[in-house]
Amino acid sequence: MPVSFRDVNHRDVERTLLAAGWTPCGAGDWAIALRSPDGTTAARISPFDPTGPYTAALYRQAWHTRQVPELFAHNRLAGGGDLQVMEWLRPVAEDEAVAFHQAIAGRAPQVAELVDVVRRVHEQARRELPWCGPLDHNPANVMRAADGRLVAVDLFYADGPNLYTTAATNPDLVVAKIPEAERQFMTEIPLTASGPWEPEARDAMRAALAAAEARKRHGTN
Repeated sequence: MPVSFRDVNHRDVERTLLAAGWTPCGAGDWAIALRSPDGTTAARISPFDPTGPYTAALYRQAWHTRQVPELFAHNRLAGGGDLQVMEWLRPVAEDEAVAFHQAIAGRAPQVAELVDVVRRVHEQARRELPWCGPLDHNPANVMRAADGRLVAVDLFYADGPNLYTTAATNPDLVVAKIPEAERQFMTEIPLTASGPWEPEARDAMRAALAAAEARKRHGTN
């Protein structure tokens, strides 16, 4: 696969990888996942993910702990999307995942170095991003690498319920805080876990955001 995608959106990336033999292997609220033809690599593709760069920073800065996935490539996509290409991971039993999260929460010795990086990057995200959520303790965010080690994934996330409620009720605030180029596809996240999201509701949100953007450009907010 290409090591870099430039000036393309999430649809272009998905189409390119599928044509190259990658196969769908999962979907969540914010992203879909594809698996490489040789089975060793996964691509996480999101139409809209403000926290993507911080997750990539965590993976790079905490790589020495071996408790995060190996990240092969990260690209911000046109319109606010995010692509992460990383090693293939497998689910783990819930009790094992919960124990790993508890170790992180308590800064247990075996994860102390990881926790220090997590806290540092998360603090930066919370300073810089509107609607940045707390750490995600979902057991599904602990997985196992091919060599058997446990890793933490997707610990950072945008506060979706608050953000999308605000977009529906006060679109001018969302337009003021998130540049248009970074939210072009915010109504296209999969919402596989929390959905369905009816097309009419998506259309109404897009229209409200477009109207708010027009007001901002004309100084009529």
